[in-house]
Amino acid sequence: MTGKRISRRSFLRLSGAGALAGLGVAATGCTVNTTAQQGESKGGGSKNQLNLYNWTDYIAPSNIKDFEKKTGARVVQDFYTSNEEMLAKLQAGGTGYDIIVPSDYMVQIMAKSKLLEELDHSRIPNFKNIGKDFRSLPFDPGNRHSIPWQWGTTGIFYNRRKVGKKIESWDAMWDPGFKGKIAMLDDARELIAAALEHLGYSINTKDKSKLEEAKQLLIKQKPLLKGYFADTDSDQMVAKGDLLLAQNYSGNAMLYIFKNRDLEYVIPGPSSDRWTDNMCIPKGAPHLDLAYEFINFMLSPEQGAALTNYTMYGTPNHAAIPLVKKKIRQVPWWNPPESVMKRLQVMQDVGEATRLYERIFTEVKSA
Repeated sequence: MTGKRISRRSFLRLSGAGALAGLGVAATGCTVNTTAQQGESKGGGSKNQLNLYNWTDYIAPSNIKDFEKKTGARVVQDFYTSNEEMLAKLQAGGTGYDIIVPSDYMVQIMAKSKLLEELDHSRIPNFKNIGKDFRSLPFDPGNRHSIPWQWGTTGIFYNRRKVGKKIESWDAMWDPGFKGKIAMLDDARELIAAALEHLGYSINTKDKSKLEEAKQLLIKQKPLLKGYFADTDSDQMVAKGDLLLAQNYSGNAMLYIFKNRDLEYVIPGPSSDRWTDNMCIPKGAPHLDLAYEFINFMLSPEQGAALTNYTMYGTPNHAAIPLVKKKIRQVPWWNPPESVMKRLQVMQDVGEATRLYERIFTEVKSA
C-alpha cells in the first residue's frame, strides 16, 4: 500500500472507534476495498483471489507484487481500524476473507469463539524461520491458530536533550519535574498496564485489589499529564517539543529517531509489554490453499525483511533479520537482548475482567 502512513496501532483497542475516511490510501499492485464495500464481494470473489483483511498500510507494496507474480493470484485488501471492528465483522457473518491479522489477545478471543481455522503446520514449512521467542505464546499455545506477523513493545518515547537524562523506568511518568509535559496512551489496557508494570504486577491481573492500586496510581498521575492521546498524536507532539515524554509504541518511535537525534525510546523497567500481530485463517476461508501459500510466502526471509523494512516494526522471522536494513538493526530496542525479552509481558484476554478495566479507565479519565 502507498499513501499517508498511519500507524496500525493508532486506534483505541477497546473502543473500536475510528474510520478510514481521509486516510488517502491508494492501490499499488492490489485491489483496495473499504470495509463498507466488503459485503458487496461477499462469497470470496474469484477462485484465484486472496482476500486479505488487514490494518491500514501494514504490508509492503513489494510483498503484494511478489506474491501476485509468484502465484498469478490477485490480492484484494479490506481494512479495519481496531481488533473489535474486525471481530464484529466476522461475528456478523462477514465471510469471504482468507487472511486476517489480529493482535495477540484477539487471537485468544477468536479461537475461543471458534472463528479461526486450526492450522496445518505441514503446509507452512517456513514456520521454521520463526524465532523461539515468538512460538507458542500464551495467547495461542502451539501456534494452533496463528502465525506471527510483526511485533513491538510499549514504552516511553522522549526528548533526551530536553529531559536532560537517560530514562530507564516508568518512574519518569510520575515525575513532578515533568508536569504538563507527559502523555499517556488513550487506551484502557495500555494505560492500566503501565501502572501495573510500575507496581511490579502482571498486566493481565484480575485481582481487584491490584487493579484498585493501579487506578489510584493513575489518578495520582493525572495532574502531571498534558493528556491522554492516540499514539500518532503524542509521537508528533514529542517530535515538535510540545511533550517531553509519551507512552508510545516502538514502531512509532522508529519513524522519528532517524530524523532527530534528540529523540529516544526506551523499554522501561521493571517490566513492559510486548505485542504481536498475527496471520490467521478465518473459519470457512474460500481460498484455503492460497491462504496457506500466502502465510508460507510471508515467512520467507526475503518477504519477512521487505515487510519490516517497510513498517519498521520488529520481525518474529529470525531468518529475515540479516536482510533488514542496517540502520534498523542497529537500533538497540528494535531487537532487544534476551535479558530485556525476559522482562516483557504478553497481553492476554482477561475475559469478564475487561469490564473492570474499562470502568477503571473511565474513572481515571473523569477523576
